[in-house]
Amino acid sequence: MYEIIVVGGGHAGCEAALASARKGHKTLLVTGNINNIADMPCNPSIGGSAKGIVVREIDALGGEMGRNADKSLLQIKMLNSAKGPAVQALRAQADKITYPKNMLKTLNKTENLEIKEAIVEDLIIKNNQVYGVVLENGEEIKSDVVILTTGTYLKADILIGDTRTRQGPHGEKPSNHLSDKLREYGFTVIRLKTGTPQRIDKNSIDFSKTKEEKGDNRYWTFSFDNEIYYKIEDQISCHLIYTQPKTHQIIRDNLNKSSMYGGLNDIKGVGPRYCPSIEDKIVRFADKEKHQLFLEPESLYYDDIYVQGFSTSMPRDIQEKMVHSLPGLEHAKILKYAYAIEYDAIDCKQLKQSLETKVIKNLYTAGQINGTSGYEEAACQGLMAGINASLNLEGKEPLILKRNEAYIGVLIDDLVTKGVIDPYRLLTSRAEYRLLLRHDNADIRLREYGYNVGLVPQFKYDKFLKKKEEINKLTDELKNNKITPIDSVQEYLRTIPTTELKDGISLYDFLKRPEIKFEHIEYFYPLNYSDEVKESVEITIKYEGYIAKALREAEKMVDLDNKKIPSDINYDNIHNLASEAKQKLKLIQPTSIGQALRISGVNPADISLIMVYLKKEYHHES
Repeated sequence: MYEIIVVGGGHAGCEAALASARKGHKTLLVTGNINNIADMPCNPSIGGSAKGIVVREIDALGGEMGRNADKSLLQIKMLNSAKGPAVQALRAQADKITYPKNMLKTLNKTENLEIKEAIVEDLIIKNNQVYGVVLENGEEIKSDVVILTTGTYLKADILIGDTRTRQGPHGEKPSNHLSDKLREYGFTVIRLKTGTPQRIDKNSIDFSKTKEEKGDNRYWTFSFDNEIYYKIEDQISCHLIYTQPKTHQIIRDNLNKSSMYGGLNDIKGVGPRYCPSIEDKIVRFADKEKHQLFLEPESLYYDDIYVQGFSTSMPRDIQEKMVHSLPGLEHAKILKYAYAIEYDAIDCKQLKQSLETKVIKNLYTAGQINGTSGYEEAACQGLMAGINASLNLEGKEPLILKRNEAYIGVLIDDLVTKGVIDPYRLLTSRAEYRLLLRHDNADIRLREYGYNVGLVPQFKYDKFLKKKEEINKLTDELKNNKITPIDSVQEYLRTIPTTELKDGISLYDFLKRPEIKFEHIEYFYPLNYSDEVKESVEITIKYEGYIAKALREAEKMVDLDNKKIPSDINYDNIHNLASEAKQKLKLIQPTSIGQALRISGVNPADISLIMVYLKKEYHHES
């Protein structure tokens, strides 16, 4: 008998199992293949636009992905460093051998956590409540809560050309019956598709025809532990190339052989809009003469190179021609061919914001089963499912992150409120308060939550409190000290260059100038603070007006989210409510006015009717 069973050992499953076990609950992680725990079946990277901030948020809450990535990276860089802080995010090339190995080591040494190699094909359900799982061999394992993190393994099919093979990403046996059982229990099951490109033998590439892309020349970490496990000079380079006219012609001439464009006629899965195959790019962006591709190393332990941006479901012989049309890859040896993978997922509108399903009590889902794509999106859902399943057992309210608090909050709110029609990918454009959801302040936003739920130990919390104290202290120092327009000051300002002073100015106001950095401040006034503290203070000062505006807008949203909608509301009793709105409201069952307003098909007029009803008629009727 376990308190929590986690099904699936991918990025979502690892975070869910670690969270529940670290919170003191007896946890079982069931996975089809222990060797595939924390596997990276697609790209060899952690982070990226928006995603890198999610990894920081996972770490701030007490999750594992950031720490594990720091121990396993081959190269790391800050994306969009020349742009504003709202879009800056870390991306690391992670070693595909080291990353899973380190995660398995962490799982194995975690108290209250056991791992079992098996395939789950059913759930133990009584009166719409889950009581455990049923394995492929018929064995039943009891638990109070179950978290499904099955990834792409529900009825997984590998698609190459006109062939369809029922197997997982590495040829493993998929789960063939669990999604059918979920459908029987009342879930809407959808079919999705994603893909992966070829792996090329490094020794067969002519890198002289490529552009080298190095890691940053400064140290970065995803984790707020700030432990450095690499040397800047030892980072492994990536390389940039572009598709050629010949590449595009080969694809156009053979479109009907692609699984997605005629090779197979029974494909139901919808592919990812924001991570399309190369065929999709050629068709959808026919006016583009070239598309960039990155040659990315997968590991120090073998020579496979990942061709980022070149996923396809073309037959193998066409893939050979496509690859050999690329600069530097004219004589490339393909070690693993590209493929598409089609799999079952559930309609995520059937989830509560806690990631507990509305259909079955005490059943939670996280990751690609919810219609998302990406390791980071999966990991953050796994963490939240693990936290909320544990809080459920403890009789406590779930942790629901708001859209102005975290990208994790944006992702989950988007899933449960809007649903998906293709694999969901986080983008900075999805976050209306992205200036508040920055790389630098993830701990300021979320560390308190991590501490309160019991995943951030006291020594880390004390370190965080000290950082906050240092931020306040530095801010006060800058406000209380000034520079004056004496000759030596004016002469230095001209060298920066920046406008000379007419009167004395506080260091705080001086730092508001776009061209002024802390190195200029320290010319006048030596400071003894960490780069982390200075970065946080500088961003807060330079973007003070924009941040204040975003906070005011977020407060309006929070006010609407605080206006709760009773769970027993009957929308049929609300006169003049639009039929589409009524249908969507019944399906999604929003918990607040704010969430209701974000539902597609529910307009402000409908919201006004609901608010009037709640104020005047609901209590009378109930």
